[in-house]
Amino acid sequence: MTSFSIHNFGCRVNQAEAFSWSDDFQKGGLRFEVDPARSDLVIVNSCTLTGRADRDVRKFVRRIARENPGAKLVVTGCYAERAYEEFRMMPQVWMVLKNSEKKDLAGNILRALGGRGADGPAPASGPAGSARTGTSAASAGGHPPGGPVPRFPRAAGSGTEHFRSRAIIKVQDGCDFRCAFCIIPSVRGKSASRPRAAVLSEAREYARRGFHEIVLAGIHLCSYGLDFEPPQSLTGLLRDLEEINGGPRIRLSSLDPRFLDDAFIAFLTAGRTICPHFHLSLQSGSDRVLRAMGRPANRARFQRILAGLRSGSPEAGLGADIIVGFPGESDAEFASTYDFLAGSPLTYFHVFSFSPRTGTAAADMEPVGEKTKKARSAALRKLSREKNLRFRRSLVGKDLDGIVIQKSDGVARILTSNYIDVRVPRCGPQEREAVRLRISEAEPGRTEGTIIDGSPGPSLSAFPAGGGG
Repeated sequence: MTSFSIHNFGCRVNQAEAFSWSDDFQKGGLRFEVDPARSDLVIVNSCTLTGRADRDVRKFVRRIARENPGAKLVVTGCYAERAYEEFRMMPQVWMVLKNSEKKDLAGNILRALGGRGADGPAPASGPAGSARTGTSAASAGGHPPGGPVPRFPRAAGSGTEHFRSRAIIKVQDGCDFRCAFCIIPSVRGKSASRPRAAVLSEAREYARRGFHEIVLAGIHLCSYGLDFEPPQSLTGLLRDLEEINGGPRIRLSSLDPRFLDDAFIAFLTAGRTICPHFHLSLQSGSDRVLRAMGRPANRARFQRILAGLRSGSPEAGLGADIIVGFPGESDAEFASTYDFLAGSPLTYFHVFSFSPRTGTAAADMEPVGEKTKKARSAALRKLSREKNLRFRRSLVGKDLDGIVIQKSDGVARILTSNYIDVRVPRCGPQEREAVRLRISEAEPGRTEGTIIDGSPGPSLSAFPAGGGG
C-alpha cells in the first residue's frame, strides 16, 4: 500500500491543515507512515516566518532526498508560496503547491499519483523525477485538476490512523494587518473565515470519533467571522461549540491582545469547555518598539489583559510571543520588555530573534547586531524557564484535567488543560482519552504526576509543555 508522511514547520494552522490532509489521504487509500525516511510520499508544509525557518525547510528537503531518494517529495506552505521557483527547480522535489492550492491538496496529489495501487506512487513526470509544476502536476497521472479523485486499493482491515491525539481545526486563514516585521499577509492573503456550519460539523465529527480536545487554529484567530456579511465573531463560534452534546474541550491558538476586551476575557475565563490556556501575540513590552512594529497597543493595556486573565482563571497557563532585536530596540527598551515580562503573570513565552523578511517595512530598518540579539534571546529564555518552573511548582498537589497525547510501554505523556506536559507510568487510558491527574513534583526540565482515576501509580519524570499531541 502506498504510504505518506507529513512534516510540518511553523504554526498551528499548518498543523491543522496536515491533520485534515491525513484524513483525506487515508480515505483515498494511502497508509499513514510516521517516518518520512520510509514513506513513498512526503509532504512538507513549510514556514517562512524567519530566515531560520527557511533554512530548516531546505535542510529537511535535502535530508529526505538523501535518506529516501525514491520518495515523491511535495513542498507546500508559506515558504513554497514565497519561493515557488526555487523549489520548482530542485531536482529532489516532485511537486510544489502554493497556499491557494492547499484546499484540494490531497486531491491534487492523488490525481497526480493516478490511483495506481498499493505498489507505490505513479512514475514521476518531468526531469529528474519531478513534476515541478504546482496544480498542473495533477495531470501527471492522467487526471485533470478538479477532476475525480482516484482511490488506491486499501489493505484488508486497514483503518484510519490518527495523525495526532488532539483534533485541530483551521477556522480562519490570512491576515488584514501589516505589522512591520511580518511576511505572512503577503503569503497567506487577506483574512478568510470558514463558515460556522462547516466548523461545527467538523467538530461534531471529531467528537463522534472520540477526540476529547479540539484546537482552533487561525493565522489571526481573533478576526474570525469579521469578513462575513453580516459580520460574525469568535465569541459566537465558541458559544455554538460549547453546545455540542458531549463535545470536547476547546483550546485556542494565539490571540491578538488588541481584540481582548473585558467582555471577551470574562467569556474566555468562564467558558465551560474552553481550556484555561491563553497564548497572546504581545511581541514587546516597550511602547516605542510596539509603535515601530505597527502594533497599536501598549504595555499598560497588556498588563490589564493579563491581570484579567489571571483573575478570571487563577491556574491558567499564560503564554506570549516576544521578538527581540527589532530594528532600533535600545538596551533601555529591551530592559523595559524584560521588566514587563518578569513582573507579569505569564507562565512561559516563545522568544524569536528579529529576522528581516524582504517585502516588509522593517526589512530596511537599521538592524540590531546579531551578538546583541543572541544575548537578549538567551536572557528572555532563561527568564521564561524560571517563570514556568515557579508556575508548575505552584500546582504541586493539585488535580488537573488532561489528555493522553502519547503512550509507550504503559508510560503516558499527558497534556493538561493549562498546558503542562506530564509523564506518568502505568496509565490505563489510551491515547486521545481524557484523564484526571495530580501533579506531585516539579523541577527544572521535568514534572511528575500520577493518574487519580482509581489506578494511581508511581511518578515518572516529565518535561514542561512544548508541543506534541
